[in-house]
Amino acid sequence: MSDDLKKGLEGVIVAESELSVIDGDAGKLVYRGYTIEDLAKGASYEEVLYLLWHGHLPNRDELSEFKQAMVAARDVDDDVISTVRQLAEADEDPMAALRTAVSMLSAFDPAPEDAEPTDETVNLETGRRITAKIPTIIAAFTRIRDGKEPVEPRNDLDHAANFLYMLNGEEPDDVLADVFDQALVLHADHGLNASTFSAITTASTLSDVHSAVTSAIGTLKGPLHGGANQDVMEMLKEVDDAESDPLDWVKNALDEGRRVSGFGHRVYNVKDPRAKILGERSKELGEAAGTLKWYEMSTTIEDYLMEEKGLAPNVDFYSASTYYQMGIPIDIYTPIFAMSRVGGWVAHVFEYIEDNRLIRPRARYVGKNTDETEFVPLDER
Repeated sequence: MSDDLKKGLEGVIVAESELSVIDGDAGKLVYRGYTIEDLAKGASYEEVLYLLWHGHLPNRDELSEFKQAMVAARDVDDDVISTVRQLAEADEDPMAALRTAVSMLSAFDPAPEDAEPTDETVNLETGRRITAKIPTIIAAFTRIRDGKEPVEPRNDLDHAANFLYMLNGEEPDDVLADVFDQALVLHADHGLNASTFSAITTASTLSDVHSAVTSAIGTLKGPLHGGANQDVMEMLKEVDDAESDPLDWVKNALDEGRRVSGFGHRVYNVKDPRAKILGERSKELGEAAGTLKWYEMSTTIEDYLMEEKGLAPNVDFYSASTYYQMGIPIDIYTPIFAMSRVGGWVAHVFEYIEDNRLIRPRARYVGKNTDETEFVPLDER
């Protein structure tokens, strides 16, 4: 590979953004000038959405109006739910089902058909509707697949609490709602990751917001991007089912050449700041449940890999045990990732098309030259 070839576009700057910045050496993540620690501690997911989409944190009146608009958009058309039902009964992959349902939402979206693709107001309203409906889709799919009927959204619950209510059929306690809301804040944006780049690539053609989000979901579906937290929990369950000491297990796994999920990152060279926060919440949930099994298992594996291999955990490592202790099915961890990250996808789409340029990279041709080939007519081949 030649020196000027940037496989995977690693290190290539393709846009300027005011949305988020990552310092991989210091382990810092910042949304529009605010540290992830401050936002996770003091701001709700709705406040973070407002920050990403409007450029500043809302005051009480702005937040109230924004939340009312989000609540009003939660219902999903019956025809879309019917398709979700078919996908659930066919045992479709949850991310594939979400991708299909989000694409289908465009058929029922009230945005004017003659709106310009760069219309800021129309795009903002469309992005808000998509963001509000994704939790309804995920919860309906999960319940139908489990032999239950979907639960209608409530208009008196916040975004995070309402999802847990629709998923489980009962209102979550304040602790669970707070932990889940914080997880959504932590996953809302993360620079030009693969799914975000996919979204802006689609948007750069002046396609619609539904297409951009659908592209992003399809990209997040890939196991190299969105599925690591599911892999982490399945790994932890494997350790538990084998009744193995986690330290012995991780040593044996490495000796066998197995990859330990949830470690390493293309951007962070130290511990992911989001992992620090979710690690603390995982411990709190374990203490509340009367067992620190999952947390202690995780920290044992983390300590060994940090000391022996210099590998630091990423956000997926502790989101796994956090979600599991909340009773969330393992195979919808990645759809929940999408439920949060859609806020960042939509924000980047808005930002990019303000000064749009069609994304059109080039490849270096390394195939045969014309003097190496001779065209032979079909009858002579």
